[in-house]
Amino acid sequence: MRRTALFGATGGVIAGALITGALAAPTAGASERTPGGAAEARGVAVAAAKAAKKGIDWTDCPADWGLAKPIQCGYVTVPLDYAKPNGRTIKLAVDRIAGTGSASERQGSLIYNPGGPGGSGLRFPTRVTTKNPLWTKVSKAYDFVGFDPRGVGHSTAISCVDPQEYVKAPKLDPVPDSEADKRVQRKLAREYAEGCKERSGWMLPQMTTPNTARDIDVIRAALGDKKLNYLGVSYGTYIGGVYATLFPTHVRRLIVDSVVNPSREKIWYQANLDQDVAFETRWNDWKAWVAKNDAAYHIGDTPAKVQQQWEKLRAAAKKSPIGGVVGPAELLGFFQSAPYYDSSWATVAQVWSDYLGGDEKALVEAAGPDMSDTAGNIASENGNAVYTAVECADAKWPTGWSKWDRDNTRLHRDYPFLTWSNAWMNLPCATWGAKQGTPLEVGAAKGLPKTLIVQSTRDAATPYEGAVELHKRLKGSRLVTEKDAGSHGVTGLVNPCVNDRVDAYLLKGTVDAKDVTCAPHATPVPAKSGASAKAAKAAKEAAAVIK
Repeated sequence: MRRTALFGATGGVIAGALITGALAAPTAGASERTPGGAAEARGVAVAAAKAAKKGIDWTDCPADWGLAKPIQCGYVTVPLDYAKPNGRTIKLAVDRIAGTGSASERQGSLIYNPGGPGGSGLRFPTRVTTKNPLWTKVSKAYDFVGFDPRGVGHSTAISCVDPQEYVKAPKLDPVPDSEADKRVQRKLAREYAEGCKERSGWMLPQMTTPNTARDIDVIRAALGDKKLNYLGVSYGTYIGGVYATLFPTHVRRLIVDSVVNPSREKIWYQANLDQDVAFETRWNDWKAWVAKNDAAYHIGDTPAKVQQQWEKLRAAAKKSPIGGVVGPAELLGFFQSAPYYDSSWATVAQVWSDYLGGDEKALVEAAGPDMSDTAGNIASENGNAVYTAVECADAKWPTGWSKWDRDNTRLHRDYPFLTWSNAWMNLPCATWGAKQGTPLEVGAAKGLPKTLIVQSTRDAATPYEGAVELHKRLKGSRLVTEKDAGSHGVTGLVNPCVNDRVDAYLLKGTVDAKDVTCAPHATPVPAKSGASAKAAKAAKEAAAVIK
């Protein structure tokens, strides 16, 4: 909500920055405000001092990581439990690419998190190798550093179920037709929680956002940076807000993009309900775009007709799964990438249009599982496991089914696109078999430099109110609003009003005298007929990174 995670449903839907060379240990975060925080503050200071002394043994990345030279990879060791810094440890996979500028241009490392919980940041350095034009100026000044958070991917990873079983399809329709359907979904959610405890129980109590923020401070020290430069998207914004709260004097540059509402009342149960409303709004935006481009897609020339076609498609897939594997759950897993990202609008519409024209191959390949992609399936299952573990560990969730049932039944009446899918995805937290904490009171004033917040007004995954709330809590922050837009992850889009301010902040530390409102980025244009299944699959996988 990541956040950036994508919505899936357990057993239901899978959908769902510096002065270098400073090796001194940081001071403990005296302002840390979380249960047991004093011990953890001392622990992270100990761990950071060790990491600063040891550094990172950079080597060529393993061949199967898909990160070619000159990107380098390594590991940073952190405590499993920061209250016990000399106890059990875990490893975090990190990678980097050196800044392309001169020594005089260098400003340190820029650490990135894409969201989730459960997203990997290891592909961040490829923005340099692919010569992404939005990042050419910044990459002269900074080493681009990515990492897999605790529990993720090439770090010490967690799992909740066999990956091949996890991706099997078709899954149950997330929208229940009866109380019996709800009982089956509740059973699946309970079994998933039990699987998490059985396979990864030793890590579950420590899979918290504050611990990930502490991990980042240790990575910062291992890199030899006195202060942190950080870019977080979606759930990465919550990590950034927590870091700013725990370590305000360690921040040099901090950008958060597409913001999770940090209110303790929102983390995480209410935040998911808020998503359901926001997703419906953006789903409606997409339907209007499809209708406007009916000459290209022939799906429907009004939003109502597009909705009717969606319901018809959904019903047909429920009666007889498309290609034997694409039912309503799988359809939602693919189609929700459109409300997530404008870059998916044309692809999803074209795949749908091709299907209506008699070609179902692209839809099956995009929405259905690839049982031969074992590495991808492992990553998919791991991402969902981390998503669930972090959200369940961060906060106490309602345990009584009556509240879940009442809240989601009510929301579904007006916001049916995502509500029940989101409910089943999060329901394991109701029967979680590990300690659940109390969310940190996010907020920083003393010692925190200027920070930059970027947000679109119609974001589905992280509603705009979250950016407003974090802006209030981070003294001296500036909010850049992309008005009348809703794509998730604004800093990755071509919008000079936003891009120029990101560059100015990272390169010069400058922000506007007051908050800024930008016009929206360019509206997508229809794709050519016969959009590739590969592009469609990529759209679905991109969406699945975030919550």
